[in-house]
Amino acid sequence: MVGVIVTLLVIAAVAYCVLKNYYPPIILLLAGIVMLICASMMGVMPVADAKSTHFLGFDYAQAFQQLMSGRLAGLGLNIMLIAGFSFYMDKIGASKALVKLCVKPLSAIRSPYVLLAVTYVVGQFMALFINSAVGLGLLLMASVYPLLVALGVSRASAAAVIGSTCCLDLGPSSSNAMRAADLLQTDVVSYFVQSQIPVAICVIATVAIGHFFVQRWFDRKDKVHEAAGVGKADAKDLEKAFEGAGPAFYAILPMLPLVLLIIFSPMVYAEVKLSLQTGIIVSLLIAFVVDFITHRRFKEACQRSQAIFEGMGKVFTSTVALICCAELFALGMNKMGGITTLISAAASMESAGVWVMLFVMLAIMVIATIVTGSGNAAFFAFSPLLPEAAASVGINAAVLAVPVQLSAGIARTMCPIAGVIIAVAGIAGLTPFEIVRRTFPVMLMALIVNVAASAIFL
Repeated sequence: MVGVIVTLLVIAAVAYCVLKNYYPPIILLLAGIVMLICASMMGVMPVADAKSTHFLGFDYAQAFQQLMSGRLAGLGLNIMLIAGFSFYMDKIGASKALVKLCVKPLSAIRSPYVLLAVTYVVGQFMALFINSAVGLGLLLMASVYPLLVALGVSRASAAAVIGSTCCLDLGPSSSNAMRAADLLQTDVVSYFVQSQIPVAICVIATVAIGHFFVQRWFDRKDKVHEAAGVGKADAKDLEKAFEGAGPAFYAILPMLPLVLLIIFSPMVYAEVKLSLQTGIIVSLLIAFVVDFITHRRFKEACQRSQAIFEGMGKVFTSTVALICCAELFALGMNKMGGITTLISAAASMESAGVWVMLFVMLAIMVIATIVTGSGNAAFFAFSPLLPEAAASVGINAAVLAVPVQLSAGIARTMCPIAGVIIAVAGIAGLTPFEIVRRTFPVMLMALIVNVAASAIFL
């Protein structure tokens, strides 16, 4: 019982600090050390005897070193390469070329609320290749938002849809998906195709239909209806939105890693083995050659490639550091035994234990995400508990991992302090709460379908 109380107190302290904008990685690191100290006072050592430094004070640092050495070469490098590729695509204008290509057909849809639903679907598709929720939101606010308002959609409805276009962390470029695949001891492409896609299709359809009805209901309730033509973007506005976009064929470049990984996978062509890291490097080399041939300036092409390593460095200071520190936080929780006690209690409920475990893990993930505003921080902190939780009730770990992993992105869209919500609200001239008020009902439906679809397909 002491372990449960200490664990809950530390979790509450972490939530408070993150809510107050303390740097999340160091908060999770310190919280993990605190719990390891408490665990050692209860007779549980931070590392195994064979790996001990034989001095307790050093053993806490040794535990963190072991976690870092295991993560940096695998999951950490995957995420850094994905980020480097994403930064490079943005630098050479390939990301904007993809958005420009995808957005163009939207102008043919004349029904405002049908356009809203289709905008979400198109945006969620683009999120497979543009793995920054804030970055994608800003691109769509510059290109699609004026079109939506011009057709009579209220600013709040348009902003709510754009803010939710990355509500599902899907595909090999998602750090949460990579972490989930790592926990399930499978490759991220298999996890995406076999586990995520069946559930995601149901959730995407739900969110699209939900936005159609929910935004229309809010507009009628608030008696808000923008006059057609208000805020309409002329040719100069659109030209400015896509300034720096590469040629149309550059839209293919952001898709290269996903295409290569699916083709050279056990599901399509198993003779050639292609890892995520190798696939990204091959895609980068192809993109560099294409960029050089297009512009025919070798020195400038080399300068643009600097974005690869800048992106890798930036994501290390945020996401990768967060993963390593969250791992220590999870280790501390495991050593304290508080979470294990709660998991064991759910497991003792026989057949009901499966559902209790699922809803407990979902509640932890949703609350942590809404409080912190980060789906990554919440998932990295608590995801190590998923395999143990699944094993305790005798179910496939994917049954827990998929809905819990997807719920982190869904809950982020319900959070007024999430980066994408704040960015979209600022451009639309609204408060984050005005947007969350409209996304909350839709995301609640998405959570329900997420659980139901996972129960059916996994």
